Amino acid sequence: MRVAGVQFHVAWEDPEENFARVTPFLEEAARTGAELIALPEMFATGFSMNVERIAGEAPRIHAFLSRTSRRLGVTLVGGVVEKEERPEGVRGKNLAVVYGPTGVREATYQKIHPFSYGLEHRHYLGGDRLAHLEVRGVRVVPLICYDLRFPEVFRVRASRTDLIVVIANWPAARRFAWSALLVARAIENQAYVLGVNGVGHIGEYDCAGDSVLLDPLGQQLDGARNREGIVAGEVDPGQVRVVRDRYPFLKDRRRGVYRRLEADLEP
Repeated sequence: MRVAGVQFHVAWEDPEENFARVTPFLEEAARTGAELIALPEMFATGFSMNVERIAGEAPRIHAFLSRTSRRLGVTLVGGVVEKEERPEGVRGKNLAVVYGPTGVREATYQKIHPFSYGLEHRHYLGGDRLAHLEVRGVRVVPLICYDLRFPEVFRVRASRTDLIVVIANWPAARRFAWSALLVARAIENQAYVLGVNGVGHIGEYDCAGDSVLLDPLGQQLDGARNREGIVAGEVDPGQVRVVRDRYPFLKDRRRGVYRRLEADLEP
């Protein structure tokens, strides 16, 4: 299956402008054969802490993803914010949603790790479940940005995953970590990794770009560096099986020991 990621300059809190900016890239990716296309985290608004404002845009963003996936006949992964009423006030949910080629939502993942360094945890609730789906025989797991620093969540479904999609708004100040951790996640899980980031000055920060598609050995198949564009390539579940059969590292995990080691640290 051919997959693609769209790296583009996100307009701050302006969904209609972002729909206009991203549509030509989506059309080009579909025209050249991509069957799964991913967009950055909060692609329609930027990484905003203004939950009330951008969550109000969620219906329009869902509608755009639904009609675009249906019109192009592709599976589309995009980031959107929804809100939840809590006793302490409104809190956001930073989501990766997946729409299939019929325009129906097929999966929803809520970011497990809010980015506390950037105060995301004050505005957004962390999720507690992984999402997964199968697209043309490829087993896919979506994750979001800061999750990349926590290998534990990648490991949970490693043996049952062919492609990990990480959508992000990763800052240029820590671009080395973005690239290094994507490679690490591919190598240690022996899976394809598609990392899709924004690029350019977005709101009050600069986004790194450096979107990339990696194979199950961590080797780069395509990359976008610091420009707008499409990252694309072929994902083959058969190649995942070949790598895991040749190098059966995942079978050497000792999960019972890990659990005991964790328990030993409990006060």
